[in-house]
Amino acid sequence: MSTVQNAARSQISYANDRLRPVRIWLYAMAALVLTMVVVGGITRLTESGLSITSWKPISGIIPPLNDAQWQAEFDAYKQIPQYAVDNSWMGVNDFKVIFFWEFVHRLIGRLLGLAFIVPFLVFLAQKRFSPQLAWPLFGLFLLGGFQGLLGWWMVSSGLSELTSVSQYRLAAHLTAALMLFLALIYVPRSLEPGHVPGLEPTRNLGWAVVLLLLIIVQIAAGAFVAGLDAGMGYNTWPLMDGALVPDGLGIMQPVWKNLFENAMTVQFIHRTIAYVIVAYVGVMVWQQRASGGFDGVHGWLPRLGLLVLLQVTLGIGTLLMHVPTSLAVGHQALAFMLAGVTMAYIADMRRAGRLAQ
Repeated sequence: MSTVQNAARSQISYANDRLRPVRIWLYAMAALVLTMVVVGGITRLTESGLSITSWKPISGIIPPLNDAQWQAEFDAYKQIPQYAVDNSWMGVNDFKVIFFWEFVHRLIGRLLGLAFIVPFLVFLAQKRFSPQLAWPLFGLFLLGGFQGLLGWWMVSSGLSELTSVSQYRLAAHLTAALMLFLALIYVPRSLEPGHVPGLEPTRNLGWAVVLLLLIIVQIAAGAFVAGLDAGMGYNTWPLMDGALVPDGLGIMQPVWKNLFENAMTVQFIHRTIAYVIVAYVGVMVWQQRASGGFDGVHGWLPRLGLLVLLQVTLGIGTLLMHVPTSLAVGHQALAFMLAGVTMAYIADMRRAGRLAQ
């Protein structure tokens, strides 16, 4: 197809672009999910996640409004192990601080559902998308609801025996949020009209998919680090406990438990995956620079390289400074952004491949 034909088709696509409001809405939803992840990170780091001990999807939208209601919430919190073991020093005013972050986190979750279903119904009534697209979009709504259920399942793990939530459930909750975020990036990016410039997009597609899988695994590994407070120990780099490969990585029996329950092993895995990602992206950038440069769709690659370097720097800083909240939350948010950029690159390459056919 000639350049003139591509340009003409692009102009026609943009002129009849009824999906533009849909794309803006989905990108806004992705930003809201990222906001929820940031607040969730603060909730985790301030140990606020168990402050609300019941799940009330409707009535829970209203916080305590008087002293009696605050005392009732505080009395409920006093019944769980976290209060007895870690926070028995708290008074009602101290409790209000941790309650605030968990309340905001749950409020954003409710807002997310509302901000999805209302525009969805409006766009459906306006016939801005076909039934073939409506069902996948409704599937995203269901995925968001499932994420809420996972959140309560996670919280419930810390209400009876543990003083914090299960690292397994935390990893499931965070990974589900990541899947939702990635879908909210991929769908609108795939719906962009017009020509996608760039040579040989299919060659890098497989590489980018593997990179995305590595990032997903790394974010899940980071959830285990957070769930075990593994970042609070071994706060040196590049050595860990005085060695590149420390002793004690396989001390637990059976051995597989070390991957998920040994704080040293979990942190070591997180570090190692980071090194693999840096090397992997370095090879991707080098190959593309040598073969065709970074025009068009491959303009994503230098951005990926920069984000990876920033993420590694932020991760090292977070570790060396003993996990301050600001750096740790930034580290988690940047990980999601890195995954989102990788997904956008994949979506653009797939779109370029379709248009080339």
